Amino acid sequence: MPDAGLIGRKNWIHVGSPQAGPKVAAILSIFETCRRIKLPVREYLSAVLPGLANLQLQRLSDLTPTT
Repeated sequence: MPDAGLIGRKNWIHVGSPQAGPKVAAILSIFETCRRIKLPVREYLSAVLPGLANLQLQRLSDLTPTT
């Protein structure tokens, strides 16, 4: 099976706007990190997203998916 990054490379050339590019890259980075450490993405996001709005920026690194 081809690598997801290779498949998505051409598909993501037109993400809609210059501001959308970094946001899409951040989201895909989270997905790929979860995949590589075999962490279920849906479970990770359901644990992290509810408290994200109230999180202080200094604690953002605490949310990085790790094993």
